[in-house]
Amino acid sequence: MLKLCGFAMSNYHNKVKLALLEKNIPFEEVLVWADRSPALLEKSPLGKVPFIETEQGVLCESQVINDYLEAAYPQTPLLPADPFAAAKVRELITFIELHMELVARELYGQAFFGGTVSEETKTRVQKQLKRSIRAFAGMATFSPYVAGSEFSLADCAALVHLPLISMATKIVLGEDMLAALPVKDYLKMLGERATVQKVNAERKANQALAASRAK
Repeated sequence: MLKLCGFAMSNYHNKVKLALLEKNIPFEEVLVWADRSPALLEKSPLGKVPFIETEQGVLCESQVINDYLEAAYPQTPLLPADPFAAAKVRELITFIELHMELVARELYGQAFFGGTVSEETKTRVQKQLKRSIRAFAGMATFSPYVAGSEFSLADCAALVHLPLISMATKIVLGEDMLAALPVKDYLKMLGERATVQKVNAERKANQALAASRAK
């Protein structure tokens, strides 16, 4: 059985977890904190989570994992059969993660962990996000899913990343930079799925566990 290793506060962990649940793939979830320990570095070269353990070996990097799951378990596809349409879904995932979440991540220290962000960083992030979100608005369809009429791997990414971008920009920059898009209605719709409810509930439980460890 596959093992998903990581912790449920991680948006990238939950991206993989949601794909596993949506594809009905049996798996065991193993709690692994990103502590950069020698044991972790043996499995994940940069000490990052998530990673999965398969009969053939270990894989890290969330999109690599999800692409593997799509190829190895094709019974419930989360990508269109048409190669170009599938590439457009992957394009959207890359755009959300590289041009939006990774940029907004610079705000997370202040937004979620009690740190501070310089005014220079705030200005740069806001400028970059304005450009990226304007482009994203022209790419995402929200009809009703982010890439079209069918739930896809793009939704596994959007579900876990878009709320963080909204919260971080509202807390640190004073505005939800996704407010002009139908993100709230989209997330509400996804929240009706049993798989999403499970991911969200277990994320909250993991947050409580992490808080207790920090005391």
